[in-house]
Amino acid sequence: MPALRSASPLARFDYPHAARREMLAFLPQECRRMLDVGCNTGAFGEAVKQARPGTEVWGVEPDAGSAERAAVHLDRVMQGFFDPSLPLPEGHFDAITFNDVLEHMPDPWAALNLAAPLLAPGGVVLASLPNLLHLDTIWPLVHDRDFRYEPCGVRDRTHLRFFTRTSAQRMFDECGYEVLSVQGINEQWYTSSLKRRLAFRLFGRQLEETKWVQFAFVARPKAPRLVS
Repeated sequence: MPALRSASPLARFDYPHAARREMLAFLPQECRRMLDVGCNTGAFGEAVKQARPGTEVWGVEPDAGSAERAAVHLDRVMQGFFDPSLPLPEGHFDAITFNDVLEHMPDPWAALNLAAPLLAPGGVVLASLPNLLHLDTIWPLVHDRDFRYEPCGVRDRTHLRFFTRTSAQRMFDECGYEVLSVQGINEQWYTSSLKRRLAFRLFGRQLEETKWVQFAFVARPKAPRLVS
């Protein structure tokens, strides 16, 4: 199902073995079985197993070399794209994570729809999504009228989709999820402290979202409505 596939492996960059420990705080305490979609080399799953001994962690990774490395750290790794052809068990996972992955997919809506039936009752989706409104992206757009792709980060040249906090929340809603929490992560703002204080005093509410590189979402499928 090509709509779920990420950017072509020919365009792939070698992403580091980064644990993304800032996402551990969003994992439910009762999580015992987790699926990490786009697990890369398995660093996040490895961190989960260290922080939560006994957690069963599966991974899905399209890049063969990365999947092979991830298999050293995780309980089970499936090499391939996240699509219906993978033999993933329904109702099995307490959490499914997309750590900076959905933006690489032509159809992240389809990925969220595919994830829902794989969740156990009460299970959640965790997603880290790059913030298009981050100041490092907005300033060149406004000041230089330029959008320059980079090897990684918000303007990663392999990104196929771009999100703000509002548009990402709308995507979850369109896919039938209830967003339980949204939090900015990885604050980066390169203005001087004086300019920052002045900017916040004048435009604090409008600028709040510009300091976060990503937003972390926790969402669960909405309960079906009972027809009376």
